[in-house]
Amino acid sequence: MAKKKEMIAMLLAGGQGNRLYVLTDNRAKPAVPFGGKYKIVDFTLSNCTNSGIDTVGVLTQYRPLELNSYIGNGQPWDLDRMNGGVYILPPYTGSSASWYKGTANAIYQNMNFIEQYNPEYVLVLSGDHVYKMDYSRMLEFHKAKSADATIAVMEVPMQRASQYGIMNADSELFITEFEEKPKEPKSNKASMGIYIFTWEKLKKYLIEDEEKGENTSNDFGKDLIPAMLAGGERLFAYPFDGYWKDVGTIETLWEANMDLLNPDIAINLWDPLWRIYSRHDVTTPHYISRKANIINSMITEGCYVNGFLNNTILFSDVTVEEGASIEYSVVMSNVNVGKGAKIGYAIVADGAVIEDGAVVGAFFDADSKNEHKITVIGQGAVIKKGENVPEGAMVGVNAN
Repeated sequence: MAKKKEMIAMLLAGGQGNRLYVLTDNRAKPAVPFGGKYKIVDFTLSNCTNSGIDTVGVLTQYRPLELNSYIGNGQPWDLDRMNGGVYILPPYTGSSASWYKGTANAIYQNMNFIEQYNPEYVLVLSGDHVYKMDYSRMLEFHKAKSADATIAVMEVPMQRASQYGIMNADSELFITEFEEKPKEPKSNKASMGIYIFTWEKLKKYLIEDEEKGENTSNDFGKDLIPAMLAGGERLFAYPFDGYWKDVGTIETLWEANMDLLNPDIAINLWDPLWRIYSRHDVTTPHYISRKANIINSMITEGCYVNGFLNNTILFSDVTVEEGASIEYSVVMSNVNVGKGAKIGYAIVADGAVIEDGAVVGAFFDADSKNEHKITVIGQGAVIKKGENVPEGAMVGVNAN
């Protein structure tokens, strides 16, 4: 048996990400690029490292190849450990098990992995959120409350509370009721999908949930948490007031990228005390020509910019030719933007080609109060010379 750990993390990273459409045709949602040089999963892995958690199980399922090869042995996140480290945990599809049926079933299928570390506590995380959190503080809270389960919560606007799992708690933050997307919410404390469980309690409820067979959806929010409440367990809400965003839709993914360009938004990639680590290729420095004009943008290594950028994020090895303009957009790695092409309010996935004179998306108008729909160009798609892709369109690689 491996050396005993106080707490290990289980990172749920198998999401298909249907609401990201063409961006997840060939990869799981946590592997989607973000912020110029990261993938979404980097934030959760970096939070683990920065919180002193050195043992992480990554539960994959949907199109895991890119995510598995990206994480590798965990070296960029200092998780290449002799005792602990990062482990890729695909579903066991032998004679006695199947694909992960839900978040709780995913943990259930990996109970043997958890047991080898004999932890006091298990931290359950999602791999598709952008945020910075010190999980060690949450653990201190959990222990101070003698909790069986602690759920991280954020206060959300009351008019949006019905979109979340809502915790109703007393003045001591003891959870009295959990409602999954209630029509008439009683509070605005929304679950962030971040849980700390006392392992012996969690194990008991995982086994009981599995025994229900077809009468459960094997989900933490829908099944496990309500069962623990009904069983009289001690559940507490842990308040979090920092930046957090579920980037599971085109709109929220675009918004979170744009937040990086806003100095008033409380997420700081340059904090030396809480770095976000990533695995990235070695490439050339970026080059800005004298014909380029750049306003409030982020440019990663290997880019060649000879055009106009405004509130735009360029990933590595992007070429922007003379006369091209890109505004309020996210352009992923190895994209070529031709001469005179225009891109606005768009996400352009890696390897796409925007040929000379093509027009993609909507464009900034200071006099307009309308919110623009985000246009998406999928991995490897080619927008032909002079073609016009309208606002809000989705273009996959087989569209042309």
